[in-house]
Amino acid sequence: MAQFYSAKRRVTTRQIITVEATDLDPFGQGVARHNGKALFIAGLLPNERAEVTLTEDKSKYSRGQVKRRLNDSPERVTPRCPHFGVCGGCQQQHASVALQQSSKSTALARLMKHDVNEIIAGQPWGYRRRARLSLSYEPKTQKLAMGFRKAASNDIVDVKLCPVLVPHLEALLPHLRNCLSDLQGVRALGHVELVLADNGPLMVLRHTAPLSAQDREKLERFSHSHELTLFLAPQSEILERVSGDAPWYLSDGLRLTFSPRDFIQVNDGVNQQMVAKAIEWLDVQPDDRVLDLFCGMGNFTLPLAQRAASVVGVEGVNALVEKGQHNARHNTLENVTFFHENLEEDVTQQPWAKHGFDKIWLDPARAGASGVMQHIIKLAPKRVVYVSCNPATLARDSEALLSAGYQIQRLAMLDMFPHTGHLESMVLFQL
Repeated sequence: MAQFYSAKRRVTTRQIITVEATDLDPFGQGVARHNGKALFIAGLLPNERAEVTLTEDKSKYSRGQVKRRLNDSPERVTPRCPHFGVCGGCQQQHASVALQQSSKSTALARLMKHDVNEIIAGQPWGYRRRARLSLSYEPKTQKLAMGFRKAASNDIVDVKLCPVLVPHLEALLPHLRNCLSDLQGVRALGHVELVLADNGPLMVLRHTAPLSAQDREKLERFSHSHELTLFLAPQSEILERVSGDAPWYLSDGLRLTFSPRDFIQVNDGVNQQMVAKAIEWLDVQPDDRVLDLFCGMGNFTLPLAQRAASVVGVEGVNALVEKGQHNARHNTLENVTFFHENLEEDVTQQPWAKHGFDKIWLDPARAGASGVMQHIIKLAPKRVVYVSCNPATLARDSEALLSAGYQIQRLAMLDMFPHTGHLESMVLFQL
């Protein structure tokens, strides 16, 4: 990008070039080469040529905007969602599912320096069983906006439908909008969360001012007519169940109860496959001692306990530890124990670790598990399976195991969030 300066003003001219994309990055941007560096172009697919306006020119990369596309890739598809390109939720609906998966697999293989052995995927549409929609009353139009944030903005895209939501939740959207718009306290609504549990949908409504008796009655009627569990959140730390039963879902046939604020995997189809892979890759035997780090409320811990001699689940959030203990009792599993620990500290010194473990499973947050890897090495399990929602921290943490003599036996790309830039994975290490 050429720039001309004067003492009074700056004039910027934007260069137009013709390029061909060769790759697709996880955020749906085509990647080309220009002046010896990567050029990222939103909306351009591999093997597509376009006239591109340079919008940003850095020392190591550039960005461009398509002025005119000269040909279409056979992998280009028509986005299903009318909000695509405005809503910040999805970045890749213009690319075929096959291209999305191959691009993510290539990126994962490059980071891990190992071939991707398999892709674990479910349905590419209607997979999302959890969503949080922002709410904002617009005084000018006197209407309630309900939807997701625009890309790189706090503005709300007023969503009429969302094809990545499970059909049950998507079908609720117009009815929910009508109900909330009719409340006296519509100006004091913050956001609404929808979750599809296995025993039905639930809704959490965040409101910043007390609801009138009439509004509470309308919301309760709505919950009964649509057979959903209603929670109200007058403050961020308060959650009041107004109607319905405690939500639960099945993991490997076990019933796990949870709170709307608890973490559960958004894609149930992929989650069930992950649980099956955990059992298969760890090769759990009846005499094994298994350790589950960052265990949450037992999504993997309890299925593993059905097959091992004993399982220890360790979690840094005490409320989730209590949920795990409850779920173990509810499913009459007596060979599993949960502990609340700071996983940055040396957990190998804890009494429950003195006998060691044969297999270890870990599923950390995006920050990864750098503080835990040396403790895993000290425990010297025969197999370690690491599930990651951030390939960069997975690659970093893997170096510790590889340096200790472990080898990668299996690497899978998890298509947990089709049409988005999220790249999840799981890897099996073995001594």
